[in-house]
Amino acid sequence: MKRTFPRKKLFWLASLSLLICCLGGILLDDRASANSANSGSGNSSDSKLASDLRDSLSKRKSGDELVSVIVQLNGRMTSDLNAFLNSNGVHLKGNFKNLSCMFVEVPVNLVEKLAEFDEVAYVTPNRDLQADGHVSQTSGAASRRVQTTSTGSTYTLDGTGVGIAILDSGIYTSHKSFTNDFGVSRIAYSKDFTGENRVDDPYGHGTHVAAIAAGNKNYYNAAYAGIALDAKIVNLRVLNSQGRGSSATLLAAIDWIMANRLIYNIRVANMSLGMSAVDSYKNDPVCKGVRRLVDAGIVVVAAAGNSGTDSQGRKIYGQIHCPGNEPSAITVGAANSFGTDVRSDDTITTYSSRGPTRSYWTDTNSTKHYDNLVKPDLVAPGNKIVSAESPNNSLVQQNPSLDKSLTTDVTNEMMYLSGTSMSTPVAAGAAAMLIGLNPNLTPNLVKTILMYTSQPLAGANHLEQGAGELNIAGAVDLTKLVRTDLNSSTAQGTSLLTASAPVAQTTLYNYTFNWSGGVILDQTYGKGTDLITKYQKVYGLGVLLGDATKLNSSGVLIGDSMFVTTGVLLGDSILTSNGTSIGSGTSFLSSGVLLGDGVLLGDGVLLGDGVLLGDGVLLGDGVLLGDAKGVLLGDSFNGDNTACMY
Repeated sequence: MKRTFPRKKLFWLASLSLLICCLGGILLDDRASANSANSGSGNSSDSKLASDLRDSLSKRKSGDELVSVIVQLNGRMTSDLNAFLNSNGVHLKGNFKNLSCMFVEVPVNLVEKLAEFDEVAYVTPNRDLQADGHVSQTSGAASRRVQTTSTGSTYTLDGTGVGIAILDSGIYTSHKSFTNDFGVSRIAYSKDFTGENRVDDPYGHGTHVAAIAAGNKNYYNAAYAGIALDAKIVNLRVLNSQGRGSSATLLAAIDWIMANRLIYNIRVANMSLGMSAVDSYKNDPVCKGVRRLVDAGIVVVAAAGNSGTDSQGRKIYGQIHCPGNEPSAITVGAANSFGTDVRSDDTITTYSSRGPTRSYWTDTNSTKHYDNLVKPDLVAPGNKIVSAESPNNSLVQQNPSLDKSLTTDVTNEMMYLSGTSMSTPVAAGAAAMLIGLNPNLTPNLVKTILMYTSQPLAGANHLEQGAGELNIAGAVDLTKLVRTDLNSSTAQGTSLLTASAPVAQTTLYNYTFNWSGGVILDQTYGKGTDLITKYQKVYGLGVLLGDATKLNSSGVLIGDSMFVTTGVLLGDSILTSNGTSIGSGTSFLSSGVLLGDGVLLGDGVLLGDGVLLGDGVLLGDGVLLGDAKGVLLGDSFNGDNTACMY
């Protein structure tokens, strides 16, 4: 299944490469050569240091000053490295054994020496981490909770027994949203990783997030019910009283999940938080930790971020944050439902971060190679969401208008919040519902089902909405037909369903819409009924959905028959949807642009390394650069390592 680009498009891409080169920008390189390199992990100690860490070290005035770093290992620790870590003023602050990495404080003048050890794979700074309508009804969860068996009996599809880990600012566990129908708490476990020795939620973010994912329907006539009403909640506090954490706190929680996932049946991890995506997902320790969770069978759902516009309200691209830049995660942007249950008026929020991912690795010639993945994977309602409120939390104290003021009972008060932090737990709750229906679903199959059944929103491109808006009703309808005996031995191309494929439409509140009928795959998308009628090897553990594509010797994306059947068609451009399906709409930009390094074209926007083509320069397919519709954005991700609250 080979694709070729039109001759006109190749001409304009070649012209663009020459022009960018002449202007001092980054040439559009063939990604095949980038992938064959060592992902920035060469033999020299300098190549093992993250770029922002190198920059930080050069600005330090004292060699004795301590710097906090995350050290990734490529094997067992030797006695020489162990001796180094126990001398020279080095302090081992945390050892994440399940992730093969450590949290270390080391003098500035010894960082490069640390990187020289053969067993050290990569060293990154301990980056700063922050938390960044009627979701049950408009997402379709409420319409599919009551299910009927083949014998005519009914049961409630509510995620019973499925554990959802909430990695956030803590949870006010006394809130009534977290009880079951008998008034018993569903908080299965709580642990603090911030050092504050508390698991409640003085900041107010985590409680709100947890109730969106799994708040019950027993109050307010179920108007503010969450998604997976009876799921177990595991409260992992990685953000402190100011809503701040670090790479180390997040890695500690991920390491804990790896060690305890079977005890609490943790099948979903919600990360409504993030930090600047600097290192390629191939090197970033948090991304690699997320991959370990996914490979272990845990669905990881991450916020895209809230950096969709600049200070003047103009669209910007390339601001997906970490760990949303990890390809194995389900990265969620925010849709605006305008407070209605019907979906005909839904749009993408202005603040929701757009792709592609701009994390990168640097080769031995100091050339940056960008990941450029299409993200988010999908969107979900995230604007002015009403959910549980933690008493006297900082967010409400600083913004009293966020208080919904429904009651004087602090154990049942509600508040408003907006952001991709709110849309993320909608998808996490949906994943728990699907796993409750079919426990044999792998993370990749859950991700496929959620994307395939999503609703494409007209006027939004793939870099804004991924496959479309989450449609839990359709996802449940499809999941009911998926075989429950799938495993690693299932042959590619065998039947995925127990019956014929359902009609790819959903009706909610008398409004019928089409499913996207496809999935996001790295720099492109795949579509076709084979995705839901035939088992694909990319649905297994230890692989990525993006393994469905590979580059030929000319740098053109082709289908990989080792992982997908020939019935899966790849797109040749990033589209602005007309609301029909994932493959319908107008071309926004060629996916071939995303295969190169340094630039992104489309809608008047050039993203890259400070190269802006002047007004009136017209390149292929009618794309006008620098026409004031967009902005130039560099690679600084707001200039520091601090993420915004999502």
